[in-house]
Amino acid sequence: MWRRLLLMLGPVVALVALLAYGFRTDPREIPTPLLGRPAAPFSLQLFDGGRFSLADQRGKVVVVDFWASWCVPCREEASLLEATWRAYRDRGVVLVGVNFQDDEDAARAFIREFGLSFPNGRDVGSRIAVDYGVYGIPELFFVTPDGMIASKHIGLIGRETLEARIEEALRGAVSANAGRGDRYQSIR
Repeated sequence: MWRRLLLMLGPVVALVALLAYGFRTDPREIPTPLLGRPAAPFSLQLFDGGRFSLADQRGKVVVVDFWASWCVPCREEASLLEATWRAYRDRGVVLVGVNFQDDEDAARAFIREFGLSFPNGRDVGSRIAVDYGVYGIPELFFVTPDGMIASKHIGLIGRETLEARIEEALRGAVSANAGRGDRYQSIR
């Protein structure tokens, strides 16, 4: 009888332990296996009617920003990203915003509110986010000119860290680990 009870409760206890671990784990502490690997190719229909393709950016550093209008840290870093785009675009750096799990009208209002001039488009069905293993937002990926993921930053990013990551990517350097910001909003 005890044996049968243990056999029945064993899987339940294991499942509860796994769930408890998952709920206690900070997504910013989950390492990414993508560093040093080729960036997943993607194409994005832009809000301005154009099209963005990662493959067309070969030879440039690409900063991929996953964001949503409802994300408070995304709002806090929007002006910094725009200023960085303006400062680095003549140096072969492209910033692209990937909006996902958001209302299209709200996303367009966000772009207008912050005067974002870098390419931005919706990740319909969150396919791009899945390919990049996005767990929450904001998340930034830095892609080297040869198409490798140099680093990933999770959460709100500051100017010094953003510029340092871009400079590393311009040199083709791959970070040893993902960066972590102060604030982060899980989408799970």
